[in-house]
Amino acid sequence: QVQLVESGGGLVQPGGSLRLSCAASGTIFSINVMGWYRQTPGKQRELVATITSGVSPYYADSVKGRATISRVNAKNTVYLQMNSLKPEDTAVYYCNIYAHNGDRWNDYWGQGTQVTVSS
Repeated sequence: QVQLVESGGGLVQPGGSLRLSCAASGTIFSINVMGWYRQTPGKQRELVATITSGVSPYYADSVKGRATISRVNAKNTVYLQMNSLKPEDTAVYYCNIYAHNGDRWNDYWGQGTQVTVSS
């Protein structure tokens, strides 16, 4: 059993910043990719950023230059720093990892954290 717990969401004014955190726990032998996705009502979930050890992070064009993804492998934790936030960044943000649980590789998702950018 693998659990992801996200934190750091909330209400932020346009131009502000926030940092999302996601800690993975449970039976984890190895984590390959860690990433963040977001979703707004009526739209498909979209990729925001991913990070793989030894590989340059990937960012969606919509957040490039404003977002920084990082990970602490010893803590099975991934972070997303978002700056210069815009109202269109408003969404539920989901953490995702591709991890081996000792039996097979699987995708795991967090429960989501709401980010609202509004004045």
